[in-house]
Amino acid sequence: MARVLVTEKIASSGLDALRAAGYEVDLALSLSPDELLDRIGGAHAIIIRSATQVTAEVIEAGRDLVVIGRAGIGLDNVDVDAATRQGVMVVNAPQSNVVSAAEHTIALLLAQARNIPQAHSALLDGRWERSHWQGVELAEKTLGIVGFGRIGKLVAERARGLQMRVIAADPFVSADAVRQSGAELVLLKDLMAESDFVTVHLPKNAETTGLIDRSLLSLAKPTMRLINVARGGIVDEHDLAECLKEGIIAGAALDVFAAEPTLDSPLFGLDSVVVTPHLGASTHEAQHKAGTGIVEMVKLALAGEVVPWAVNLSATEVSETVRPFVPLAETLGRIFGSFIERAPSTLTVACEGEIASDDTRIIGLAVTKGILARTRDEPVSYVNAPRLARQQGMSLAMTATTASDNYVNLIRVSDGESHSVAGTLVGRSGEFRVVEINGHGIDMPSADHLVVITNDNRPGVIGRVGTVLGDAEINIDDMDVGRLNTHGSDTAMMVLSTSNPVSDETTAALAQAPGVLSVNVIES
Repeated sequence: MARVLVTEKIASSGLDALRAAGYEVDLALSLSPDELLDRIGGAHAIIIRSATQVTAEVIEAGRDLVVIGRAGIGLDNVDVDAATRQGVMVVNAPQSNVVSAAEHTIALLLAQARNIPQAHSALLDGRWERSHWQGVELAEKTLGIVGFGRIGKLVAERARGLQMRVIAADPFVSADAVRQSGAELVLLKDLMAESDFVTVHLPKNAETTGLIDRSLLSLAKPTMRLINVARGGIVDEHDLAECLKEGIIAGAALDVFAAEPTLDSPLFGLDSVVVTPHLGASTHEAQHKAGTGIVEMVKLALAGEVVPWAVNLSATEVSETVRPFVPLAETLGRIFGSFIERAPSTLTVACEGEIASDDTRIIGLAVTKGILARTRDEPVSYVNAPRLARQQGMSLAMTATTASDNYVNLIRVSDGESHSVAGTLVGRSGEFRVVEINGHGIDMPSADHLVVITNDNRPGVIGRVGTVLGDAEINIDDMDVGRLNTHGSDTAMMVLSTSNPVSDETTAALAQAPGVLSVNVIES
């Protein structure tokens, strides 16, 4: 039974789902770094929030780790590079708090515009200062959104509902995509100069740390107000405090800080500043979504399946069109791997038909994983498969064409020489079909136990194969015979699925049967 270590509080429904799936839940909250090192051994998964530091040392100690699950978005507390080197998948739940974060942004926007917290505190202190806390309207003002991802788009939608003009700066988003959300794409310096309010929605990395500094703030109007509900450290707090004191900008509202938790910031105590203690995701709904969402991701990872929000995969975009083909691709990789003695220098994976219109990188990754699973003693995952392939000198070449002669969709794997395998999905249930092996046209469903036999195309061979399997008390569940896709070929292929595994002894007996040229046994 796989053990899942949970070191921070998540929704109880998420814990229940883990137990219902048969996992051992090790709930150990508020562990010290040393306690975590002691506890991580033997755990197959760890689920955390923002407090637990999953360092390279922790990952090294977690020799059985398959996946690190972050119930939320930010990964500042996870050494993703160390996890990738060890083949450990890192997943998060980026959709869990997007609504809550967007709504908190709007809350701080309104609080800053109308000085609500300051007026509240003054009244509680016995001061009726109606004229002192005069604010500004949001209608007809310009909101600049720095970072136009999921949260940025939701903020734009809500701001437009407040009759604000919305502009955005994001080098990774097209002008058309921004325009579809009712906003206009501009350069960052122009956004700072034009905006009445600026809100930050960027990930924290080497490029964004300290991005909003004095030089950028100096471009702004003196009436501009800044909001940050993204990550602490993107805004230089010391520069921001000085700009507020000097009147370079009018105000700021922050939910995140460079060091957390903190009770000491140059921004604290300034009348023009509204602060909250990292409440962006602190709603009942977001906590529930984060807990249940990350559990589903962890379950997929432990089952060896594709995880939609894995952050350290070389292929993360998996459309609903492509997703059903991923297990097929891995199966084709296993079949292909059974025919080769060493990894090819170039592995070609061709996607044909409708799926070729989508991002199919995950298909190539799945094929690679399937091939390596037969050749490596260590576990092969979607995370470490590219590294292991490079170690074996194998490069991946992907091709895609929407044209497919005989099938709506087809995946073809080849080494460019003598070995190839192709497959598709058929019917409403999406049943696997292997339709070609090494140039032999066949029609065979995938199965746990497959035997692929190349033989002389003459009478009696099939009967002799059946006799060998019968003597070994192995039942044939399904069988298909195909000739080489060359006119007049004297070579044929039979593919059989069997009720139970075929032993080495039986495999040797099959290989010695008259007319049999080669035998490959493929176990899932």
